[in-house]
Amino acid sequence: MSALLKELQFKVPWGHLAAKAWGPSEGRPVLCLHGWLDNANTFDRLIPLLPQENHYVALDFSGHGQSSHLPQGIRYQHLDYVTDIHRVVTTLGWRKFSIVAHSMGGVVAGLFTAAFPESVKHLVLLDSYGFFPVHSDLLISNLKKAMVHYSRLEGVKGSKVYTEEGALQRLLDGNPSLNTETAKILLQRGTKSVPGGVIFIRDIRVTVNNSAPLSIEQCLQIMKAIQGEVHVIMANEGVAADLMRGVYTDMGQALLHGFKESLKERFQSTVVDGNHFVHLNEPEKIAQIISDYLSDRPFIHSQL
Repeated sequence: MSALLKELQFKVPWGHLAAKAWGPSEGRPVLCLHGWLDNANTFDRLIPLLPQENHYVALDFSGHGQSSHLPQGIRYQHLDYVTDIHRVVTTLGWRKFSIVAHSMGGVVAGLFTAAFPESVKHLVLLDSYGFFPVHSDLLISNLKKAMVHYSRLEGVKGSKVYTEEGALQRLLDGNPSLNTETAKILLQRGTKSVPGGVIFIRDIRVTVNNSAPLSIEQCLQIMKAIQGEVHVIMANEGVAADLMRGVYTDMGQALLHGFKESLKERFQSTVVDGNHFVHLNEPEKIAQIISDYLSDRPFIHSQL
């Protein structure tokens, strides 16, 4: 894989959306979407293992990485991230492309792919179900919790300054699926130096859970609009492990069953050894699976 092609910026009314690009600009386009609180660097170790003829753009969602923060007083919502995708691919002039998306990025990608089904040829979901349903009896409590959280954050002034070691430990404490090496990769794009140390540059408001309040029934109905192919790659110590532990079992199984029923032969699933960040910690475990999928080559996989 060629070195990083360049840093990109896409103008938006409140500033810009940032992204990283690899590979020849005339290559088959692949959009890469990071997870909650992460940034485009989450793909730094995976993309060099994928087909070199493709053109990869890894986006920083609004408020993450090098992208501008939304104006004060505005909430971050998954639907805003869907709009981020639309702005970027419209500016790039992409009419048909593939998406590789991790965790929350997969949830946003699922919504985008359903809303613009003619645009997405392949959707590869990395330890993500593509949607994040909310139990109907939790809708009100989740809404209240988010509002209270936002109100508290609006009173926060400035960002906490950490030593480099302190920032690393803070990230590892908050996300034990990372290791020291991969946490440092995310910190390279997620922090900046200030007098006395470093600060996290993501907008503190993105720490609020802002998933779209959709029921499982709504998610199953929405996914029927998807026209492209979907491949779910689950880690046996990540979200997939929740199925074994009984956490979100009903939701996860319902979504996987919905994909199978709606997409039929256009849906595949694979389980690999690893945790939620297997794409960053051990990218060699999934690189060939993704490469074959993007190249429309058949491969042997294990069904979940």
